[in-house]
Amino acid sequence: MTVAVAIDNRRADLVRVAARLFRERGFDGTTTRDIADAVGMRSGSPFYHFKSKQEILAAVMEEGLVAGLPAAEAIAAGALAPRAKFQALVRAHLEIVLGEGHDFIPVLLYDWRRLTPELRERVQVLRDRYDQLWQDVVNELSAAGLLKSDSAVARLLLMGAVNYTVLWYKPGQGSGLDQIAAEAVAMFLGPEA
Repeated sequence: MTVAVAIDNRRADLVRVAARLFRERGFDGTTTRDIADAVGMRSGSPFYHFKSKQEILAAVMEEGLVAGLPAAEAIAAGALAPRAKFQALVRAHLEIVLGEGHDFIPVLLYDWRRLTPELRERVQVLRDRYDQLWQDVVNELSAAGLLKSDSAVARLLLMGAVNYTVLWYKPGQGSGLDQIAAEAVAMFLGPEA
C-alpha cells in the first residue's frame, strides 16, 4: 500500500466515523477528539487531513451527495416511465438516507446551518446537482399528467416527506424500503391506473 492510499484511507475513515458520530450526537455534541479516538488517532491528527471540524462536516455532506449522485443520475437519464422513474428515485434516495452505514445525508439535513458560508457554498454545488435530478423527474411527472405541479415547491415537499423518514424509520421493524417507496409514490401520485 502506498503512502497516498494510506492517507486517503485514513481520511475516508475520519469522514465515515464523523458521519456516524455527528448523526448520533449532533455536530455540537461531537468533538474532534471524539472523532480521532473513534478511529484510533491522536486528538490533533484529524487536522492533518482537515483544517477544522467544520471542514470534516462539509466532507461528510459531500460524501453523502457524491454517493447518491450516480444512482440518481442513472435513474433520471433512464428510459423508465415517469411513475417508475419516480419510484426508483425515491427508493434510491431512501437507501442513501436510511441504509446501513449511510449517516451522511441525515447529517446534511440536520447540521447544514453549522457550515460556514464558504463551506456551505462548496457543498451547495453538489446539492444543486442532486436537486436538479429530482426537479427533472418532477417535471416529467407533471408533463405526463401525474402531478399537478412541476414547481420547485412540489420538489421540496416531495423530498421533505421522504427525508423525514430518518426520524421514524427503524431497520427491521415495520415496512421495508421498497414498501416505503411504493407507499410514498402512491401518496404523491395516487394509485396506479
